[in-house]
Amino acid sequence: MVTLHATAVCVGSRAALIRGASGSGKSALALEMMSRGAQLVADDRVVLQAENAGIRLSAPDAIRGLIEARGVGILRAEPATTAWLFCVIDLDHPEPDRLPQVRKTELLGITVPLLHNVAKAYFAAALVQYLRGGRNA
Repeated sequence: MVTLHATAVCVGSRAALIRGASGSGKSALALEMMSRGAQLVADDRVVLQAENAGIRLSAPDAIRGLIEARGVGILRAEPATTAWLFCVIDLDHPEPDRLPQVRKTELLGITVPLLHNVAKAYFAAALVQYLRGGRNA
């Protein structure tokens, strides 16, 4: 089990771990995804635990159900009860390609898809759909 400075949201039980430097927009992206149907798993710190089925994501008790909205404050949100890592979104690396290659990263010895930052208004909507239906090749 490990705790990372990151944010996580899910659609159903499929979760995206959003990582990046402080101020990179992790919480903002999560809020955009939540406005499109995703559910909060954790904001600021995410607990990762390897299990037989994959990596389970959760929030530390002290911040469960809370997400920061800069300029607004700390907001309450109903946290997901079950979330399994489906992909990692790295906000520190811009995606230059229109149809990017499949990238992977490893966490706790498990390989998962890695997506880079797309600085477009549709990014949050595309990520929610990715969690719903995956990617075609």
